[in-house]
Amino acid sequence: MADKNNGQRGYRPRTNMVRGGLSRSEFQETCEGLFATSGYVYANAEEAEAAFKGENTKFIYSRFSNPTVNMFEKRMALIEGMESCRATASGMAAVFASLACMVRAGDRVVASRALFGSCLYVITDILPRFGVEVTLVDGTDLGQWEKALAGGVRAAFLETPSNPGLEVIDLPAVADLVHKAGGRLVVDNVFASPALQKPHALGADVVVYSATKHIDGQGRVLGGAILGDPEYMDEHLRMFLRHTGPSLSPFNAWVLLKGLETLELRVRSMCDSAGRIAAWLDGRGDLVRVVYPGLASHPQHELAKRQMSGFGTVVGLEVPGGKAGAFRFLNALELADISNNLGDAKTLVTHPATTTHQRIAEEDRNHLGITQGYVRLSVGLEDPDDLLEDIDRALKAARG
Repeated sequence: MADKNNGQRGYRPRTNMVRGGLSRSEFQETCEGLFATSGYVYANAEEAEAAFKGENTKFIYSRFSNPTVNMFEKRMALIEGMESCRATASGMAAVFASLACMVRAGDRVVASRALFGSCLYVITDILPRFGVEVTLVDGTDLGQWEKALAGGVRAAFLETPSNPGLEVIDLPAVADLVHKAGGRLVVDNVFASPALQKPHALGADVVVYSATKHIDGQGRVLGGAILGDPEYMDEHLRMFLRHTGPSLSPFNAWVLLKGLETLELRVRSMCDSAGRIAAWLDGRGDLVRVVYPGLASHPQHELAKRQMSGFGTVVGLEVPGGKAGAFRFLNALELADISNNLGDAKTLVTHPATTTHQRIAEEDRNHLGITQGYVRLSVGLEDPDDLLEDIDRALKAARG
């Protein structure tokens, strides 16, 4: 039984985060139902045959679809302002499936060089094994995009802001170049989250998320999402997911639905704290650099103002003394936790050069600004004054 407030009237994103896609059972529960089932039964053999032919809308098997997962997918589509969404078991499952479903041997993929380590592995190690030609570009250099796309392309992939260097890429300009080259633009929007940036409205064809990050926001479950138009879903993604099986569990989908209810409130609060911390760090004078799109010193600050409604929850800082200085800083923190996750209610800190990006050659890391002294700070929901005091103590300890 569909809920009367399931988002079909064109509600605003914050309302859709709470009610979008809601479908109540015959029990009329207030909270979304958790359908912990692998399969479904049929009234008769004819109904089963019709279900497998696609002649009815009955659920068949939870590897294909599930009522709780379906609510999450519908809610994500409404929030993003896109027509279709498919959920996956993790963010990396979403990244891989979004590309693998549509590329073939002999196709070309162009991607920004500034990517999360696992995304870079998929692009540069896995896809070429299947005969896909890959070209990397500096994402902020439109001239490099234009040159790389000149020979035509099947797909282009980028993150903006990037992980962990916080590069901001001109989405409308890149989308225009990709479309002229005959390709689809896939955008990983995890750092901005649906609360701060709408890549589809800026020209992206496909948007992917690690729902593990801001969408859950409390470090509980893994999950991913892929959003696109019906043609992409029907011709490429639907059967790929159905037969390869990177399915989101009903329980994880239920947790993510609850996370979406507070996404806007959490992200906006975290952005406020991140901006305050970034400005305070920038004014200290004892750091090599501070990286945050909200700072006027950020190379793409004006672009971030145009295409984002907030500057994000992640701050980058380079501590003097290289790896030793960075490690002293991390180890001296008492409130912030060392972890490779981000977008959590708890403030988390990471040393990318030795964790998420450790397999990348040092020369390439340095080109991306991922030096041995660089630290990624994912700001949470704690009192910002407590965070400032914790960071101040740790920076003093880092001087050695």
